Amino acid sequence: MSRRTERVAEEIQRVIGELLLREVRDPRIGFATVTAVEVSPDLEHARVHVSVLGGEAEERESLAALQRASGYLRTELGRRMRIRKVPELRFLADPSAKEAMRISQLLRELGVEGESRGDEES
Repeated sequence: MSRRTERVAEEIQRVIGELLLREVRDPRIGFATVTAVEVSPDLEHARVHVSVLGGEAEERESLAALQRASGYLRTELGRRMRIRKVPELRFLADPSAKEAMRISQLLRELGVEGESRGDEES
């Protein structure tokens, strides 16, 4: 990725995050955080990775609502950024937060199991 596309991706992430926090009032979106943005080299498309608090149903609903709000978000991006062409936005679930929670849960289970074995041997 070129330095220009990196800067555009970072700015898109910042602006969309700010819009979700302060201006988008769709209750279907829930608590969504923009974790990363990937922009195509021609700046035509942007994949926006989002972490959503809640289960799979909430995640699907939030992603669908974000996709429906993409027109508004693109308009606001155009107003706030100085680029000729605002990329088409595609929202994707970022699995890293769920994976981290799953790993934490596994580690807790191993810790509890290890402690109970240690207690039995004493």
